[in-house]
Amino acid sequence: MKLFFSHFLRLIILLVLVAAGTFILLSFSPVDPICAYIGNDLLHVPPEQYARIAARWGLDQPLWERFGHWFWRLLQGDMGYSMLFNMPVASVIRERFATSFALLAGAWLLSGVLGVTLGFLAGRFLHRWPDKMICRISYLLSSLPTFWIAMLLLALFAVRWPVLPVCCAWDPGNNAGTALLSERLRHLVLPVCALSLLGMGQIALHTREKIASVMKSEFIRFARAQGDKGWSLLRHQVLRHAITPALCLQFASLGELMGGALLAEKVFAYPGLGQATINAGLRGDVPLLMGIVLFCTLLVFAGNTISAWLVVGLNRSLERPDAL
Repeated sequence: MKLFFSHFLRLIILLVLVAAGTFILLSFSPVDPICAYIGNDLLHVPPEQYARIAARWGLDQPLWERFGHWFWRLLQGDMGYSMLFNMPVASVIRERFATSFALLAGAWLLSGVLGVTLGFLAGRFLHRWPDKMICRISYLLSSLPTFWIAMLLLALFAVRWPVLPVCCAWDPGNNAGTALLSERLRHLVLPVCALSLLGMGQIALHTREKIASVMKSEFIRFARAQGDKGWSLLRHQVLRHAITPALCLQFASLGELMGGALLAEKVFAYPGLGQATINAGLRGDVPLLMGIVLFCTLLVFAGNTISAWLVVGLNRSLERPDAL
């Protein structure tokens, strides 16, 4: 319980600092929300109407006053109104994240499974050709940007061999309510692959080092002396000590995953939270940007907290007399 309250207090402090810092940074943005909203019709808008729009959105108030009003409404459960989507910010985040969740979850699971599998093979055949090949692939994937991988997949499987959809989350003419599951899955393949390759290399390298370290440990020698070998040794001893650290790294890398999703959604025109973030930034939609930043902060904090709890649980399990 003490650990829970400690994390909760850190979350409150973090949200306040992130909200204040983000609001200050957005105030220095060169994008004029009114100009971005009106577009080419700005020349036909008289100064009086421009001033009325600024007053309606609160843009005529000082920075500290605007932040105070926004923060007070946030404490009451009101995240504001999106100027870009013309609907409450909470509704925009809920709808867009529902679309992004399948992308994030699929990439998170695929990168974890492939990363742990490749890392296990590399650690099992340390300094042999499987290990060298996996390490080279992992280093390469870790150094490539997400948007480059996404464009390469598009060029190969949507242009050169047109077997998968080029963009979007469903076929043209459909929407979130009418799209079939098979249709959604086809549109998910390329974005999920592009995003999962982002974290797969790091997971593989981390698991490789952990497997190699465990294989050289004293309790593995003791287990072998007792006759434990082969798959039984790997399943009961090696994997047990290697999977939990990989899970910790997976949860701790949620922030990197969400950053990669932002670029992947832009390349594939995927109508998720990442594309909404880019559009809000280009159009100066401050309420929506603030809501998305706080929501992403919550997700990243949750991932780091789960990672910390897994480490605590792992240490306690290894301290038990029967852990070996």
